[in-house]
Amino acid sequence: MKKTNIGGQALIEGLMMIGPKNIAIAVRRPDGGIELDKKPAPLKTRVTRIPFVRGSVNLFRQMVTGVKALMYSAEIAETGDEGEKAQSKLDSFIERLFSGKGKDAVIYATVILSLALSIGLFILLPNFIVGLLDIRKEGSGVVLKNLLEGLVRIIIFFAYIYLASLMKDIKRVWQYHGAEHKTIHCYEHGDELTVENVKKYSTKHPRCGTSFLFLVMVISILMFSLVGWHSPVVNALLRILLIPVVAGIAYEVLKFTGRHTEWPLMRVLSAPGMLLQYLTTREPDDDQIEVAIEAMKNVIVDDDSDEW
Repeated sequence: MKKTNIGGQALIEGLMMIGPKNIAIAVRRPDGGIELDKKPAPLKTRVTRIPFVRGSVNLFRQMVTGVKALMYSAEIAETGDEGEKAQSKLDSFIERLFSGKGKDAVIYATVILSLALSIGLFILLPNFIVGLLDIRKEGSGVVLKNLLEGLVRIIIFFAYIYLASLMKDIKRVWQYHGAEHKTIHCYEHGDELTVENVKKYSTKHPRCGTSFLFLVMVISILMFSLVGWHSPVVNALLRILLIPVVAGIAYEVLKFTGRHTEWPLMRVLSAPGMLLQYLTTREPDDDQIEVAIEAMKNVIVDDDSDEW
């Protein structure tokens, strides 16, 4: 089976696929047509090739690209029958305020705010909660506190995903997420990219970003245990400083398991992330699969540069 490094992201009524040379965004318009935006993928730099460093760098770049794609899909999803792209009053105000550079400012501000909220909710809050417990800070107490912190972190993460899944709009996003995985599976198995062929495959994929987030949760337990347990301020600083390290390790583990899914140990390592995808993916309809196929076809290359 072909193993590709092509990946994607579900959007508002659409999907983004990122290939070795191009990025393709396909969005279903209200009139039923598919709007396609294709552009060159960001060039790889020396930093993005360094193992354990590239993880955090690629994560930030992916977040910026993802926010841009989300804004684009939101505009297309609001397009009227006359085919003109709608633009919200907020976007118009921001563009006037920043002399045309408003979108870039909003994108980077959104990414930074998202990272800050994620760190606060999934990293600092669990540490604060466990810090309130009367457990000694030496010896086995340190191990116990870090294990409890990891457990609280995972519980908050699962609760967040579950509550998000209850929203109608998010369910549509989960369906596009499933369409992304099914389409990549179809391509990796060498089948022609048709709706009927894509429908045969699973909505779960070992290289999913959901699996990456779960790996971050698990690896953080091990890494944070190594630095002990200190005052709330010191704990917070140490955890923030270790986030790039945790992300780097999780990225390498995800890539390795994605390359060697046939190994029994790799299946065990990827199992929790695959199970979590029961919450973050849904079976797509034919229209959503068509959108995924359109995006996929526009990032496939003739050479083998998309293989691991």
